Parts: sequence; C-alpha cells; structure tokens
Amino acid sequence: QVQLVESGGGSVQAGGSLRLSCAGSGIPFSRNIVGWYRQTPGKQRELVASINWRGKSNYADSVNDRFTISRDNAKNTVYLQMNSVRPEDTAVYYCNVITYDSRNYWGQGTQVTVSS
Repeated sequence: QVQLVESGGGSVQAGGSLRLSCAGSGIPFSRNIVGWYRQTPGKQRELVASINWRGKSNYADSVNDRFTISRDNAKNTVYLQMNSVRPEDTAVYYCNVITYDSRNYWGQGTQVTVSS
C-alpha cells in the first residue's frame, strides 16, 4: 500500500523559514520522481519543486534560490526547505510521486501560511 504523509506546515512570518517533510511508504522515492505542489483557492495546483531518481532537482521560477528540495533515501523522505518566505507562498502544499510507469500518488496536503 502506498502512503504519503506530509508534515511541517504552519504559520510563519514573511522572511522566515519552514521545512516540509514527505514520508513515503510502499514506494521507493529513489526510483521515482517526487514533487511538491501547492494550491490556493481559485488557482490550479502548481508544481513548486521536484527531484528525480538521479537526484536532479527542478524549481518553479517563483521559488528558485529560496526553496530547496532534498531526499533522504534511508528514511524514504523528501524535504522542502523554504527560506525567505513571502505572503504569496501561502498555500496548501502537497507531496506527489510519479513512477516510471506513470502511476501517480498524492499526499493529504499541509497548510502553509505566511504573514506580512
């Protein structure tokens, strides 16, 4: 059974930092693509960052140089380190896994609120 559990969300002031975690079970992150998405009311879900099976990462322009995605293979956990956060970063953040054969899995999401 595949399960993705996000944690680390909460309220933070602009300019502060937050680290989100996505713990996976039943699926090896090191063999798949893991991404962080975010969504606010009235907007489509947006890809924030991703990391593939080779450890290569990609970022949305809006978070480049502020956020960092990383992976701990021993814990089968992916992190999103959020630095210098802005009010526009406020959203529900979701963990997503896309497998080599195009299977798609989602976590429940965690709320991040940035106040000015």
